Amino acid sequence: MYWLASRNVMVMVSLPKWRASFTLLTLLRSPPCGYCSFSRSLRPLPSGRVEGVYCFKDAKASKGNTRATRKPKTTNDALGEKDLAHLVWWKEKLENCRKPSTLQLIKRLVYTNLMGLDASLRNGSLKEGNLNWEMLRFKSKFPREVLLCRVGDFYEAVGIDACILVEYAGLNPFGGLRSDSVPKAGCPVVNLRQTLDDLTRNGYSVCIVEEVQGPAQARSRKDRFISGHAHPGSPYVFGLVGADHDLDFPEPMPVVGISHSARGYCMTSVLETMRTYSSEDGLTEEALVAKLRTCQYHHLFLHKSLKHNPSGTSRWGEFGKGGLVWGECSSRQFEWVEGDPITEILLKVRELYGMGDEVIFRNVTVPSESRPRPLHLGTATQIGQYKKETAATCKVMSNVTCSIPDFTCISAAKIVKLLEQREANHLEFCRIRNVLEEVLQMYSNPELNGILKSLMDPTWVATGLKIDFETLVSECKLASGRICEMICLDGENDCKISFSSVIPSEFFEDMESSWKGRIKRVHIQEEFAEVERAAHALSLAVNEDFLPIISRIKATTAPLGGPKGEIVYAREHEAVWFKGKRFAPAVWAGTPGEEQIKQLKAAIDSKGRKVGEEWFTTLKVEDALAKYHEAGEKAKVRVLQLLRELSAELQSKINVLVFASMLLVITKALFAHVSEGRRRKWAFPSLVWFDNPKVMCSHFLKRAHHMKLSGLSPYWFDVAEGGAVYNTVDMQSLFLLTGPNGGGKSSLLRSICASALLGICGFMVPAESAVIPHFDSIMLHMKSYDSPADGKSSFQVEMSEIRSILSGSTARSLVLVDEICRGTETAKGTCIAGSIVETLDNIGCLGIVSTHLHGIFDLPLNTKNTVHKAMGTEYVDGQPKPTWRLIDGVCRESLAFETAKNEGIPDTVLQRAESLYLSAYTKDLPPSKETSSVRYVSSGRDVEGPDEANGPSKGEAKAGSLDQGIHSTSKKSAINHKDVESAVTIICQRMLIELYKQRDISDIEVVRCVAIGAREQPPPSTIGSSAVYVMLRPDKKLYVGVVNPLSNCRSFFVHSQFFAMQTLLSSLSLLIRAKQTDDLEGRVRAHRAKEGLQSASFLYFVVPGKSIACQLETLLINQLPSRGFQLSNIADGKHRNFGTTNMSLESDCSLVH
Repeated sequence: MYWLASRNVMVMVSLPKWRASFTLLTLLRSPPCGYCSFSRSLRPLPSGRVEGVYCFKDAKASKGNTRATRKPKTTNDALGEKDLAHLVWWKEKLENCRKPSTLQLIKRLVYTNLMGLDASLRNGSLKEGNLNWEMLRFKSKFPREVLLCRVGDFYEAVGIDACILVEYAGLNPFGGLRSDSVPKAGCPVVNLRQTLDDLTRNGYSVCIVEEVQGPAQARSRKDRFISGHAHPGSPYVFGLVGADHDLDFPEPMPVVGISHSARGYCMTSVLETMRTYSSEDGLTEEALVAKLRTCQYHHLFLHKSLKHNPSGTSRWGEFGKGGLVWGECSSRQFEWVEGDPITEILLKVRELYGMGDEVIFRNVTVPSESRPRPLHLGTATQIGQYKKETAATCKVMSNVTCSIPDFTCISAAKIVKLLEQREANHLEFCRIRNVLEEVLQMYSNPELNGILKSLMDPTWVATGLKIDFETLVSECKLASGRICEMICLDGENDCKISFSSVIPSEFFEDMESSWKGRIKRVHIQEEFAEVERAAHALSLAVNEDFLPIISRIKATTAPLGGPKGEIVYAREHEAVWFKGKRFAPAVWAGTPGEEQIKQLKAAIDSKGRKVGEEWFTTLKVEDALAKYHEAGEKAKVRVLQLLRELSAELQSKINVLVFASMLLVITKALFAHVSEGRRRKWAFPSLVWFDNPKVMCSHFLKRAHHMKLSGLSPYWFDVAEGGAVYNTVDMQSLFLLTGPNGGGKSSLLRSICASALLGICGFMVPAESAVIPHFDSIMLHMKSYDSPADGKSSFQVEMSEIRSILSGSTARSLVLVDEICRGTETAKGTCIAGSIVETLDNIGCLGIVSTHLHGIFDLPLNTKNTVHKAMGTEYVDGQPKPTWRLIDGVCRESLAFETAKNEGIPDTVLQRAESLYLSAYTKDLPPSKETSSVRYVSSGRDVEGPDEANGPSKGEAKAGSLDQGIHSTSKKSAINHKDVESAVTIICQRMLIELYKQRDISDIEVVRCVAIGAREQPPPSTIGSSAVYVMLRPDKKLYVGVVNPLSNCRSFFVHSQFFAMQTLLSSLSLLIRAKQTDDLEGRVRAHRAKEGLQSASFLYFVVPGKSIACQLETLLINQLPSRGFQLSNIADGKHRNFGTTNMSLESDCSLVH
């Protein structure tokens, strides 16, 4: 406790113990004789006393105004220790503001309350009952959030919060920069979403206060309530339940805490939305830094265990270990915590988000006993817990022949927040139902059931939820059934909009579309009937009061300037009125319509003001209109109530919904990986496991210590498009790699690293075949750069990373180091590199060390297993060129001069460099091309050219039965799938039988049609295969198409030489049309992207060749109409001279190959 004394006020201030080093400004009351405010900064002295430093401000006076300032009202509210800590936190935030307007506002803040309001300024009163007092009450509940309070058509902020709005949301302060008013800013209601995005993007949380809508008494204060919060990664969702649109929901941003123990660094992540936390321990310093650089987080807390340094000092990051972490965190905002790391971080999260102690956080930490050690250095993520079943699951996915679901993906955080806050609308319920139905579809399909079971454990790892398989299925059925009972699903509409022949249809559309089509009519039958009665009464009133006037006007024939009138929907006023002029008769003679004209009165708006001179209504119409609006409002309230009740009901199944959502995300990602891997011609690796090294025989240990990648290509190349150079890497020890600049050394290291990482995770690798050991760690060091943040040069950073590699690698590690010791002088750098190579050779790890330090080969290195490899070069027109192929030997040619010339270095500079080189290094020149020491022998296999690598591949897909992939929605289709399948099968099977007989082939291909439902897609097995498909359009027409993969274009043209010229041209035309979508999945998506075809379903079958696919397509186009089917592309059949008659297949070589 410290006592502060002034001339007439004594205040006791308690400084927070955990933040005694911060400067706290305590503003004291001014004497009654005039306005003289001052602030005091506390600085503890060694003796324990407090030195007070006062900063006086001159008396304020407005220009040209001599009236006295109001006397501030004293208050007895004393700030507690937590409030003082919050003020310190806000003051640190304000110190980062840079805008001149914001800095002017900050000068008017005082730190005697959480909003920073100076009660002596205009609009600064905190009198009980006024708006500022009410906002301060809300602010005290969430002191570290920006408070936006709804006031009419604006959201307003005052004091500290107004400064933040002006600085980060680009808003102007209310009242300009006048110095006699408290800081105040705000945004219109329509701009709330943009303002929230600006604030959360800059790391701020926002508390939104809404007004209770509805009529209120004059001069009475409106009731307000906290409607929700917006955090980085967690948007504001209030009112979404009644909206007819979706809300983008970003990935939730965690609160991160870092600590250190004997096992290494620990990173704790807490998700406020999900109420979960997880801890990753045993991290290396480099792995932690990589995670921090790739992770977006809301707040960062550092535990004081980080200060316990091996050097024996308590000054964090000064020596050795901890320097990288210190350099990464020192440029970020963070807070120190002490005590138990997890407990303290959870307490901080509750404090940040205003949570009570009753809020429980679930631990979703993945056990790390069977997990490989963390990745190091340049990698940005960990392998995670590996299950052997993952590779098997991907292989099964690759061979699936049935159609697969579309895999609706919803953020688990979005589901949790919307259901918890009762803000899920009908669109979100439809998506949730799609998730549940797709899980059930996988369960009921024999081919997909095993995949579903195998992904239960990975989903448990991702969510921390352990759910039994049968429980998942049963709960999905219950939840899906409940949604189906309540919600109007896609295609269902038992709630038609009201209609009247005399009222504009837009009126009923606008009034009823906000609640109809959401809940099934059976649940709102009473409200629905009341609206219908009110709509009928309104139509009758308009018909009786307005229609006779319209008829009178139409019957009047007059020259220009005659009467005008119409029944108009006034959208702004949500009313149906009569609009006209010059319709009153000059002489009242009792003619039709005169009585109705006499009943007209001027239309008025909601505030009682006259709308205009041409707008009229009647008492009967106004009464009917009011009853219609009342009935519609009751129906809307009832619909929202039922939606919120459904949210509350489904919240009891939130674990199942989160689990099912994550399961589909994982499934979709794996199917996408397999599909892209097949398209790129990647392969599944064979994994070798170190199950028990202590008892393994030497033969198995030798096999486990062997990695072979055949046909390896850079993973960023698409080999299906050609141009990639293949290499075979047969690695049983450490490689010392040399090669010219631009020769492919770095690309080779990246490709090997990616292959090892993908293979260990059970994924496909960018190679033709692969044998990969299950490494305990993968260590990749690429070129280093300096780190000014912690005062380290590039060589210092490199040595720090090499230290981690040497201390962490084992015989089961993969170590990849690119251009070792490139940041220091050549002689000593060469010796350091040689010693590092010796150390790695002694450890016995697999890996590659690349270098341009050719002097390393002249050192007396004590290595047993290190092998010399090189990236080859060849001479073209007398100039050396890189081949990008891995070969045995040493390459001393760097191509440095050629590289410099290609990058535009002046010739004069290069000529001088060459002369200097010849004068200084003549004895070290590499041999000529005739006596080169590099042996151009491929280390394992001959390198294929692009054409050889992209040869034709035979499709392995097998068609499944029709009813495996048909959804319940397909049964409602206007076209019978069975009839289409039967016709397609008969037509094509007969054609195939005839063609095979002509070639005397006994093994006849059987046509098996596979169905693709409205919300399904083709399996990955169709990629690379030719197929014929039939689209069943919603307009009862068929579309026949063919898919021919482009990777086999060469063989297509070879076989096409046997066709007639017209057939060849037609086939070429087909090839051009298919260029952008050369697989069935792309073709299906392209069709569904067109207007009106979103719900189209398909039938397809795989055929053994491109040319036969073209023939069958034309055959179906020409013969399906004769069986009673309508085609939308029947004209395509006229561009070919085959399909309507029996045609010989002697020219179709692709069928028999």
